[in-house]
Amino acid sequence: MKVQHIQELSNKLKNNVSRIIVGKDEAVELLLTAIIASGHILLEDVPGTGKTLLAKTLSASMECSFQRIQFTPDLLPSDLTGINFYNQKEGDFKFRPGPLFANMVLADEINRATPRTQASLLECMEERQISVDGETHILGRPFIVLATQNPIDNQGTFPLPEAQMDRFMLKMKLGYPSMNEGIEILKRTTSLEVSQKIMAVVSQEDIVEAQASYLSVQIQDDLLRYIIQIAEATRNHTDVSLGVSPRGTQALLRAVQAFAAVRGRDYVLPDDIKHMVPSVLSHRLLFRNRLQQQEGRAEQLLQEILHHVPVPSEDQIESSVK
Repeated sequence: MKVQHIQELSNKLKNNVSRIIVGKDEAVELLLTAIIASGHILLEDVPGTGKTLLAKTLSASMECSFQRIQFTPDLLPSDLTGINFYNQKEGDFKFRPGPLFANMVLADEINRATPRTQASLLECMEERQISVDGETHILGRPFIVLATQNPIDNQGTFPLPEAQMDRFMLKMKLGYPSMNEGIEILKRTTSLEVSQKIMAVVSQEDIVEAQASYLSVQIQDDLLRYIIQIAEATRNHTDVSLGVSPRGTQALLRAVQAFAAVRGRDYVLPDDIKHMVPSVLSHRLLFRNRLQQQEGRAEQLLQEILHHVPVPSEDQIESSVK
């Protein structure tokens, strides 16, 4: 699949999602970037801002198997992965797959489950496989986890550990709609046309092919060095106890390649990196003073780093790929 075809695929999905979701074009573009890069997504915001609706609408737009899991404190790891049960008729144990055996998994309110249940996602999100009773089961492609999360200061939540957060390619917020967007939402609430079931516009094979093709997007050594400089700046910052890991820089590289493909380019620009840094890196930072682990502080620190780290010349990048 060529880069132009990836852009066409992305436009189909964006147009289809916009039939239901109002005014979240940038959020949808970020979601598509992560999906094409085979990355998992964490949607964090207060209840009622459309996190679950956006995830379900995007999943319905793709002809892939879909499972929605409502995370609650009594949810067990086996409820996700599946179990081996004794089949009396056959006289043997048989594996019954859990809801994680799907292409798109919506983990709704993931931080309401206990740490034990959250940990059951670590293997499948990183290795794309699930181990049950010593037997490993390979997951199909694509496999994407779209998790929604309420802010951790809400009652009845368990903060996700750093190892779990690091497995999400990006974290994003939807925010409240503007006045005009709010009016349009109310109009669509009673509209018969948009209440109809949304149809898939791309196939599973299209998604898998796009995930294999976006890596052909070129990125020059100067931009690779730029990514590492940004990561090192987070590791050396006096306010940060845990900076961006190598997994984080790899996620940023894949994200900017996929973002360039979504925009119809077969090469990466410095602006692509600047655009993706807040969403890909902010949730990977841990501050020495937990009081600084507050809303928007990580994004603010990353913007300061982007302001100070020298940017490679865009003219040189464009001329080197032509």
